[in-house]
Amino acid sequence: MESRGEIARSKHLSGYNCCQAVVCTYCDVLGIDEETAFKLAEGFGVGMGSGKGICGAVSGAVMVAGMKNSEGTSNKKTKGATMKLASSIVNKFEQMNGTAICNELKGKDTGNVIRTCPDCVQDAIKIVEEIVMNDK
Repeated sequence: MESRGEIARSKHLSGYNCCQAVVCTYCDVLGIDEETAFKLAEGFGVGMGSGKGICGAVSGAVMVAGMKNSEGTSNKKTKGATMKLASSIVNKFEQMNGTAICNELKGKDTGNVIRTCPDCVQDAIKIVEEIVMNDK
């Protein structure tokens, strides 16, 4: 059986952006259809389309955390806990790679690529498994 990291990497290599690859890998757990997840995540690729924002894979991991942790409109009290998860995801990714900004990861200004997109996707999956899926 393929690992979630392999599934996400395969999705990315088949044309999903980084965010889509991460979010769509967890549709079965989140109870969301892949078409909807794909559409929701589309604008978050390439650092929210500009490279200047948070890496799409990290954004996808945060989306997964929200979908997994939130109790929705019936109980808005989960927001604080979800924000804490989001912060932990970004911090962990930054610890692993030195930054969570897309252009910095891709070395757009320095020419020094810190992490490739497929590797960012796999890092995000590792973080989701560790921080989000471990106790829920």
